Amino acid sequence: MPFSPGEYSDGAVSEHAFSSQDRRVVYRVIAERRDMRRFVPGSVVPEEVLARLLQAAHAAPSVGLMQPWRFIRITDDAVRRSIHALVDEERPRTAAALGPRGAEFLRLKVEGILECAELLVVALADKRDVHIFGRRTLPQMDLASVSCAIQNLWLAARAEGLGVGWVSLFDPQPLAELLEMPADAEPVAILCVGPVPDFPDRPALELDGWTHARPLSEFVSENRWTQPPDTRPAQHGAVHSV
Repeated sequence: MPFSPGEYSDGAVSEHAFSSQDRRVVYRVIAERRDMRRFVPGSVVPEEVLARLLQAAHAAPSVGLMQPWRFIRITDDAVRRSIHALVDEERPRTAAALGPRGAEFLRLKVEGILECAELLVVALADKRDVHIFGRRTLPQMDLASVSCAIQNLWLAARAEGLGVGWVSLFDPQPLAELLEMPADAEPVAILCVGPVPDFPDRPALELDGWTHARPLSEFVSENRWTQPPDTRPAQHGAVHSV
């Protein structure tokens, strides 16, 4: 069942459905979202647009309505450079962990922290342990909720013609200390946001020859777990970029 807007059906399944045109736009935004690394230097994101993106993130679902997200906008150039330095410190460590592919990894562009118009750090909020509803057996649902907020922002940004790059190459503790977070808060994402030269038609890591996305058929089963064949070449590690 390939995911392609070209195979979209105009038939609505419910009276609550959006119009055919609106539904096409939703699926198009999802299909054309990309993890961006290259941004237009010197560009800006209008304040009203940034406000819309953050409101979209804040509208995300969260388990028990706990809203465990915090968004820190980085406007101080010195802080931005310090965040970039933390990512740079992690690069050789990740390369070492990748073994034979380490040198190949170091040639990849993995962030646009110094070039992007807006830089956001998204964190898990403090005092999360008081929220039991939906987390007693699955405490990681707070992270799942924050991820929903990030995805909302990402899709809204694509609709606005802006790129987003999720950077996860950092040690959480030094970043938390840099941004003076409470002890029980935890950074989970550095988001580079802003105008980009273009949106590629495939994930960057495919274009760079690092790996290839697998088809939906390998991830869906009925009634029980089945182990589909992995169609990708063997990898010694992974880098987030979709």
